[in-house]
Amino acid sequence: MRKISKILIIVIGFISNQLYAQTIPVGTAVTEDYYRRLQLLGKLDSSISFSNRPLSAEALRHEDIFNPETGDSWLKSSGPVRFANGKGFFQILPFSWQQQINTHHPYGWNDGAMIPAKGYQTLISGGFYAKFGPLSIQLKPEFVYAQNSAFQSFGNDRSDSELSIYYSGNYNLLDAPERFGSSAYKKLSWGQSSVRLTVGPASLGLSNENLWWGPGVKNSLMMGNNAAGFKHVTLNTVKPVKTYIGSFEAQIIGGRLEASGYSPLEKTNLSNGVAAYLPTRNDWRYLAGVNLNYQPKWVPGLFLGFTRTFMSYGPDLQGLDDYIPFFIPFQKNKIGNGAGDDASARDQRTSLYARWLFTKAHAEIYFEYGLNDNSYNFRDFIGSPEHSRAYLFGLRKMVPLRNKTDEFILFGAELTQMSQTIDGLLLRDAGSFYYHGEVRQGYTNNGEVLGAGSGTGGNLQSFEVSWVKGLKKVGFTFDRLEHNRDFYDYAGFGNAKGGSRSWVDFAMAAEGNWNYKNLLFNAKLQGIKSLNYQWRQKDFTDTQYYIPNNTVFNFHGELGVAFRF
Repeated sequence: MRKISKILIIVIGFISNQLYAQTIPVGTAVTEDYYRRLQLLGKLDSSISFSNRPLSAEALRHEDIFNPETGDSWLKSSGPVRFANGKGFFQILPFSWQQQINTHHPYGWNDGAMIPAKGYQTLISGGFYAKFGPLSIQLKPEFVYAQNSAFQSFGNDRSDSELSIYYSGNYNLLDAPERFGSSAYKKLSWGQSSVRLTVGPASLGLSNENLWWGPGVKNSLMMGNNAAGFKHVTLNTVKPVKTYIGSFEAQIIGGRLEASGYSPLEKTNLSNGVAAYLPTRNDWRYLAGVNLNYQPKWVPGLFLGFTRTFMSYGPDLQGLDDYIPFFIPFQKNKIGNGAGDDASARDQRTSLYARWLFTKAHAEIYFEYGLNDNSYNFRDFIGSPEHSRAYLFGLRKMVPLRNKTDEFILFGAELTQMSQTIDGLLLRDAGSFYYHGEVRQGYTNNGEVLGAGSGTGGNLQSFEVSWVKGLKKVGFTFDRLEHNRDFYDYAGFGNAKGGSRSWVDFAMAAEGNWNYKNLLFNAKLQGIKSLNYQWRQKDFTDTQYYIPNNTVFNFHGELGVAFRF
C-alpha cells in the first residue's frame, strides 16, 4: 500500500506540474477572440469547442496565455515566474481599465459587472494568479463605477392602464430594472476570481468567474457575460478529454444568484395608490447547471453540445435531488401530476447546440436551440417543437489578403431569436425565455439576464466585416435589435387605434483592437438610431410603421486598455 501511495503521489505531482488551471476571463478584450480566430486558421487545437469558457492555459497549450505573440516589452522580465523547483507558478494578471458611455439611454451588453446605464461608466480590474502543485488561486476583483444619469423612462407620463400592462406583461416576473437607483452606482466584487484543485483534465473549485456556454459569438442562450459573475462551485474539464470515440468537454455548477434590489421602474403605483409592481420573494436563488459537448472522432471539426439549468429559491432546497436535479425527466407527464415544470417550485431551461469548424476554409458555422418549458409528452413535442423555443445561428469566414502575410478579412453574421412563436401567442403562452413564474426574479443575476444580452423577448441580427492581423483587428459592425417583442405583442398599445409598433434599434459601429508592447487597446464608436423608443404611441397613424417624433439618437462609445506584466 505504501508503494502504491508513493506512486500515486509521484504521478499526481508530475501531472499537476504540467497544469496551470489559469483562465482567460470571459469577455477579455483582444485576446479571447484572437484564439478563436487562430483556430479558424488551423493554428490552435481543433478539439477545443469554444462552447465551454473561460478558456484555460491547458486547452490553449500556452504558458503565458495573455502574451500569445512575442514582441518588445518595457519590462526586463515579464510573464509567469516559477519557483520551488518548478512546482510553483506565479503571474501578475493584466491590469485592465474599460470605459463606456451612452449619451441618451442605456445600450450595450456582454460587459460583465457593468450595468445598463446612461452616462459614463468604468470597470477596473487586476490581480494575480498563483499555483503550487494541484492547488491554484486566481484573484481578480472588479470595481465598477457608473454615472447612472436619468433618462426618458417607460414610466414617464404613462396612464394607469399602460403601467398595469407593463408590469403584468412580464416585468413582475423578471428582475430587470430600467435604472439601478437614482444616483451614481458603485460596486466592488470578487470579479474573475477562483480557487481550484486541478488534477489531469479535471478541476474542482470555488469561483466567481463569468461562464460562457454555447458556440455563439454575440450571444449565448444559456450562459454568458451579460450579467456579473456569480459565486459557484464548479467541476469541469480544463481541456478536451480525448477518447477512442472522440473528445469531450463538460462542466457542472451549483451557484448562488443575487437580486438587484431595484424595482423595474421607479414608478411602482397607479394614480389611485394601488401597487402595480408586486415585490418578489426576498431570498437568494440556487442555480444548478450542466454543459456537455462531444466532438465525434469520425467528423473532424464538428461539436455537439447539450446544456440544462435549474433555478429555485435557496431556502426551498431540501435533499440531494434539489442540489443535483439533472436527472429529472424532460416530459411533464412523468413528473408528479404533470401540472408544472416539475413537482418542485423551480424553473428549468435546456438547449442543444452545434458548431462545425472548417480549418481549410478558415470558416465556422454554429447554432443553438433552447426551450424554457418542457413538453407534456413526446407527442406534444412532435406536434409543437417550437413551443417555448429560442435559437441563434451564426457563421464566420476569414479570407486571406493577396500578397499579404497573415492578413485577413473577417466576415461574420449572427441571428438571435428570443421572441415567442405564433404557437405561444395564439395557443399556449410559453412566457418569455428568461422567466417562467416559479422564481419571480427570472433567469438573472444582479438585475441582468444571464444569457443573451439582447434581452428577454429580444431579436438581434448582427453583421461584421473586419481586417485582422494577429491581435490587431479593425472593422465595422451593424446590429438590428428589436426590443422585447413578447412584451410588444402582449401589450398591444395601439390596438384601439389600429395596431402598435415595435421599438427597434439600428446600430452602426467602428471597432478596433490593437497591441503595442505590453499594452492592449480596444475601442468602439457606435451610433444607434432608436425607432419607436419605449414603444410610445405619440402622433400615431395607421399609415406609418415608425411613429414620427419618437425617434431618438444615442451614441455608445467604448475605450479600454490593458497592461500585461
